[in-house]
Amino acid sequence: MSPPPVILWYRDDLRLADHAPLRAAVASGAPLIPLYIFDETTPGKWRPGAASRWWLHHSLAALAADLAGLGSRLVIRRGDSLEVITTLVRQCQARGLYFHRSHDPAQAVLEERLWRELGEKLEIRRFRGRLLQEPEQVRTGAGEAFRVFTPFWKACLRLPEPEAPLPAPARLAPTPSEVTGLELDSLQLLPRTPDWAAGLREQWRPGEAGARLRLETFCEEALTGYAAGRDQPGRPGTSRHSPHLHFGEISPRQVWQAVRGVQATDAATTRGGDAYLRELGWREFCHHLLHQWPQLPEQPFNPRFADFPWRDDGEAFRAWTRGQTGYPLVDAGMRELWHTGWMHNRVRMVTASFLVKHLLVPWQQGQDWFWDTLVDANLANNAGGWQWVAGCGADAAPYFRIFNPVLQGQKFDPHGDYARRWLPELRHLSDKDIYAPFAANPASLAAAGIRLGVDYPEPLVEHDFARRRALGALETLKKT
Repeated sequence: MSPPPVILWYRDDLRLADHAPLRAAVASGAPLIPLYIFDETTPGKWRPGAASRWWLHHSLAALAADLAGLGSRLVIRRGDSLEVITTLVRQCQARGLYFHRSHDPAQAVLEERLWRELGEKLEIRRFRGRLLQEPEQVRTGAGEAFRVFTPFWKACLRLPEPEAPLPAPARLAPTPSEVTGLELDSLQLLPRTPDWAAGLREQWRPGEAGARLRLETFCEEALTGYAAGRDQPGRPGTSRHSPHLHFGEISPRQVWQAVRGVQATDAATTRGGDAYLRELGWREFCHHLLHQWPQLPEQPFNPRFADFPWRDDGEAFRAWTRGQTGYPLVDAGMRELWHTGWMHNRVRMVTASFLVKHLLVPWQQGQDWFWDTLVDANLANNAGGWQWVAGCGADAAPYFRIFNPVLQGQKFDPHGDYARRWLPELRHLSDKDIYAPFAANPASLAAAGIRLGVDYPEPLVEHDFARRRALGALETLKKT
């Protein structure tokens, strides 16, 4: 008779390397049951969006193949996580349940339920590993959570360096044959008709191997120029790690170690590494905020914004989602998002600012659209980023910042490479006109084959008017 097994509960940590629960399970000497539960019973609306479901399918397939290569097997089940785990514990007489701690509010509640209902029946071990530092470790001098990023990050940098990542095990014991699971295809995570995922397949390689390759490529090719290149959407200057980090195909400790390992090469690489690790710090900050304020995705962090005079403009919102605003940088970003499931960070700020400042559409609507269309849709980062742009979030000063989409395009993509890639109808416009076709003279438009309002839309709103209107709306907050 085989000894009682340990259940390794996978969620958004779909990897083998730097996986403390996996290492502990192997060290226990017990048979191992790697378990993934597709749970659609979580209350609220934050179940995986369409793009995330596509990534999840391929990430699970990659994990299953990696586990099989070590002699194990991924067990997939569907339903309420507590019920699934309880049933599996009873079926196989499991002795333990090992998993990574989650800072998602719903998952944190689930973990507490597990402790209450199963804690006396089996060994439950929860490990850190989704962040560089746990929220309890980074506090102000008064012992409170930070509300501003810069002092938060300085406090993080004063802490000891993150520990070295754990290696992946070389071999795993076979999963007990009597433990059964679902076929991955039965979850129906991939799009049916129409198949809108062609662009995602072109751009991405989900899974731990793809994450590792992207990290290696970034450190070799882009880190030196990252400090300046990360703001230029027309060049491959960013890491594009975000979906791999979100699904846990690579850990933040692995990223930290890789960047630190090449930083000392030269001054430019050192600057690039510092700039990139600061972005990793912003990810940490958002997760710490969500842990401290679970209502972050729903309510403004700054309560004064509860009375902000938002506009109900469904037509303008639909034009924004389709990349039909008449502002090329915004439209290029929205079309990149639809095609690839991702958008350059500088362009994310501009597109988000346009929605909430130019159109006065509530930030929650933009957040929901990104949640459904981003392959890196992450509750903490999505909410933190949208609230920052809207001016109602942590570290949101100056809240009155309103990005000019024309000037942003001209400054960060001066030759129009980004616009021409995603807006081919504008490809024959000059560099001077491509980010302001509405200001081009009729001869230039005619030479480029563009009829405004036909081949490319007129602007939804004039920038100076929109800026004055937004500032007026923000001014009302001072009176409340």
